[in-house]
Amino acid sequence: MDYIRRTLESVVKNALPSFPVTVLTGPRQSGKTTLLQHLFADTHAYVSLDLPDLREAARDDPRGFLDLFPPPVIFDEAQAVPELFPCVRERVDEQRDRNGQYILTGSQNFQLLPSITESLAGRAAILHLFPFTQAELAGEPNRDLPWHRARRNVAAVDMNHWDRFVTGYYPEPAVRSSMDTPHWRDSYIQTYLERDVRTLSGVGDLAGFRDFLRVTAGRSGSLLNYSELAREMGLTVNTIKSWMGVLQASFQVFILHPYHTNIGKELTKTPKLYMTDAGLMCALLGLTTSEDLLRSTYAGAVLETAVVNEIRKRIAHTGQRNALHFWRTAAGTEVDLLVEAGQEQIAVEVKKTATPRAKHASSLRTLMNDLPDRVKTGYLLHSGEETLPLAGGVTALPYGVL
Repeated sequence: MDYIRRTLESVVKNALPSFPVTVLTGPRQSGKTTLLQHLFADTHAYVSLDLPDLREAARDDPRGFLDLFPPPVIFDEAQAVPELFPCVRERVDEQRDRNGQYILTGSQNFQLLPSITESLAGRAAILHLFPFTQAELAGEPNRDLPWHRARRNVAAVDMNHWDRFVTGYYPEPAVRSSMDTPHWRDSYIQTYLERDVRTLSGVGDLAGFRDFLRVTAGRSGSLLNYSELAREMGLTVNTIKSWMGVLQASFQVFILHPYHTNIGKELTKTPKLYMTDAGLMCALLGLTTSEDLLRSTYAGAVLETAVVNEIRKRIAHTGQRNALHFWRTAAGTEVDLLVEAGQEQIAVEVKKTATPRAKHASSLRTLMNDLPDRVKTGYLLHSGEETLPLAGGVTALPYGVL
């Protein structure tokens, strides 16, 4: 498989001269090792802590282990040995001027692990690599989002996106045409259950957790109601919250929080839930072809999940903070995404329609009327081919131009 350039490459390279430790996290098999070996094979040793003997050696004698593998070095899956982190801190504190010495990767969100965060505070650049974006797969890793482009450059449309949603954006199935995608996804889920879930929380009921994964996939793009999930699953609210925390820590889901203002209109305070990859979402829902997806009741939710993830990944892969929210009134008027752009917010609504019309932009216009000083630009992302202006300053864009 030929190497596909990632947007994050320049961000990682720029972090090394500025920080003694660079941390790269993201879902398992999102391409972290491939990216680092592509960039630093000639400058950094590579040590995988996924290997049982190396993992045990590092746990038993972390200082001695660091002596065996002096910097510059990459420690892959470093979350497996939390004992290393305070010792790495000792080493970098001894030689503060030696930036770029340690690169740590992990398939768990280090920012959710307090002991690790405390050890690295002020010493590490923490970056995230997610599965491929559309731009990366198109060979344009530095392509801007539509609202950052000149209108004349908003052009080519990829009409194969329903097939792409089912395949997903993880590197292996995304770029290998000969890949048995259903088998890969089943293996990924099984590996995730047997390794990451047990490691993170000691979940004993793996069959129950797999059912929880399926239910979660069916709610991607919906408000996150723990009590409702608990009733549906026949579990306690605390168990649901604990299991959801496992999904967050392993980058399988993310939580999108609502946007709040001091205007008079009452807004929801309940967050929304999204799967991190449309392909895994489809797999968990039993959707194996684009025909299955389009005939299902989940097509709109999969499209919304794909759009929100694409924008989230594109921002994260530039090293920026994910300043994303959604907007929903107590009466149920909702805009799927607000993207921070300086002092303004870009509003994005997702519709499955291939024939965008003014009526589809009603929520966007409501938001723009309520917050005229903060939201001046609105986009309707749809599944068709047309780029056209709609009433009230909203532009309809096909998903394929992202």
